[in-house]
Amino acid sequence: MLQNRVLAELNSIFERIKLLDMKKLVQGITMMLFFCSFNLKAQKQLDTVPKAQVFKSVQTSKINGQNLKFNTLAGTMELRDEKNKPIALHGFTAYFKEGGTQNRPIIFSFNGGPGSSSYWLHMGIMGPKRIVVNDPHYTPAAPYTLEDNINSILDVADVVMMDPIGTGLSELIGKSKGKDFWGVDQDIRATSLFIMQFLKQYDRLQSPKYLLGESYGTFRNAGVMDYLLNRGYALNGVIMVSAVFDLRTLTFPPNDDLPYVVHFPTYAATAHYHNQLNSEMHAKDLETFIDEVREFTEDEYSTALFKGTRISIEEKKKIAQKLVDYAGCSIDFWMDANLKVKAGEFFNELLKHTGKTVGRLDSRYVGINENLTNQYAITDPQSDAISPAYTVGFLDYLYGNLGVSKDLNYKTTAGVDPEFKWDWSHKGNKGWGTQIAINTSIDMASAMSKDPNLKVLIMNGYYDLATVFYGVEHTVDHMNLAPEIQDNITMTYYESGHMMYIHPPSMVKFKIDLKSFIEATLN
Repeated sequence: MLQNRVLAELNSIFERIKLLDMKKLVQGITMMLFFCSFNLKAQKQLDTVPKAQVFKSVQTSKINGQNLKFNTLAGTMELRDEKNKPIALHGFTAYFKEGGTQNRPIIFSFNGGPGSSSYWLHMGIMGPKRIVVNDPHYTPAAPYTLEDNINSILDVADVVMMDPIGTGLSELIGKSKGKDFWGVDQDIRATSLFIMQFLKQYDRLQSPKYLLGESYGTFRNAGVMDYLLNRGYALNGVIMVSAVFDLRTLTFPPNDDLPYVVHFPTYAATAHYHNQLNSEMHAKDLETFIDEVREFTEDEYSTALFKGTRISIEEKKKIAQKLVDYAGCSIDFWMDANLKVKAGEFFNELLKHTGKTVGRLDSRYVGINENLTNQYAITDPQSDAISPAYTVGFLDYLYGNLGVSKDLNYKTTAGVDPEFKWDWSHKGNKGWGTQIAINTSIDMASAMSKDPNLKVLIMNGYYDLATVFYGVEHTVDHMNLAPEIQDNITMTYYESGHMMYIHPPSMVKFKIDLKSFIEATLN
């Protein structure tokens, strides 16, 4: 102990100063006081450095008709860099089935943001309990209902919910700065380091391994699967929930037609859901309708946009009328926009005549349009409708059921840090001395090519206007995968939005699809 060493040193000094004259005695005492002060300061610094903490509990849930118990760990794990130097405390919650073996599958799961903790997936579909929301309507204020998650995958696999650095209970330690973790490549590295070190720490190196990410978590997944493989960690499967791999599909760059093209089928699905189409269109079942919209989008709409201002007024009006037929709104709206409407403009416009706006994360949700003169929607009704229930319900579960110390602050987002800023640069995305893309599909394609056994499941919501399904389809179609591994990607669809698991029928389908994927990818 440091204090014992200090006392021993003091005794040694006292013995030596007995032999000194008065002048040297004063010098000795001065040195002694300095030494003592220095060591006390060092001890104080050591005492204030955050330490990894894990809170243990046993959670129960009835899943698939079985009453199951899970040994649960909630807290932080010390994360070390490649030179074994501590760099952060990484937050997590792990559920291990009681009586399970090392051969049991393990899923590392996280949300996106970037900068979001994992509590959405945790309390929506992955954990033993779930928050009940009034889908697709506004959930009243507390008390909120917490119930057994009968559709959890925990009867099939153990689950580790990961909270990236800056979120959850995670903390920076040592000389680390937020910028060391807040960026595409920095985040891929940190996530991969945690997974490799967790597998070693908890003796799960031989377990079948899976990643499950949502939203930006899929963008992260594509990089992590390649990073891990390059270090000898092959995965059995990767699950992408509400995916995006090429940010062009979401960001509407200047003079780029792609995002307008890939958003249109989701605009159409939304208009179909809200009965904003003529009776002939509305009578078609959703999948048949979407297939027709895909065909129009690929064969006519994209061609028209490619012409730019060269398009004739007659063709422009013809296309505008078809846009109205498939996605509602007025012909003047589409003409004034030159046939190109951004997401925020669409979900503000579709129901404006009723004083309403539709959701971004889930366009089934409807809210009050606060300003009918606005071009863009002010708020997202889906987020407004469920966020309080998820936030308060999870925190109550964390500090109550999981027994996490109330002295610790759980951060739902890294955005609370005033220094939070994301670095979007990524290896392989640069050219001509600058950033030319924000795209991790190249990483996914590389991993799948190097490991032809690797399978990917992509889960899409028809009413997701945050990460549109046709954008994912376009990216996958342009990954240039070899013919023999193209079928290693499976696409599933849900009549819900970004968080498809809040929709009860989609929640059931989510579990069925996920379980089938895991069972099909076990060696």
